[in-house]
Amino acid sequence: MHELGIARRDELPQLVALLTILFSEESEFAPDYEKQTRALEKILSDESVGTIYVARDEGQVVAMASLLYTVSTAEGGTAALFEDLVVQPTHRGQGIATALAGFAIAEARSRGVLRLTLLTDMQNERAQELYRRLGFIDSSMKPMRLKL
Repeated sequence: MHELGIARRDELPQLVALLTILFSEESEFAPDYEKQTRALEKILSDESVGTIYVARDEGQVVAMASLLYTVSTAEGGTAALFEDLVVQPTHRGQGIATALAGFAIAEARSRGVLRLTLLTDMQNERAQELYRRLGFIDSSMKPMRLKL
């Protein structure tokens, strides 16, 4: 059984390594060590920004998922973006993603988060099926981006 918990600051290099894997697999993003380090440091240093959840195997981080907090006027309170769910390739197929995502959802619920939103690659049917099993539903909203 893997230990589920909140990421520690000293685990930053392992988190960056996981994001390198994730952004190598996603079509819209590319790994950038400095950018990922800067963003993770911001999350880890201010719990009002977000929380990074991890799965550990023998003390090593083998998976991560992030919640980034915002306020939803539609929901009338705290909402969060569910981001960066990734499992080390050597640990895939063991139910770690499901367990870690479920843990993050339960934590969000206990913190009073009213809605989680996520983006996933349109062609990643496996991830979409996982999210549906966890209770996420397809949205009629279309994501759009503006890089500044």
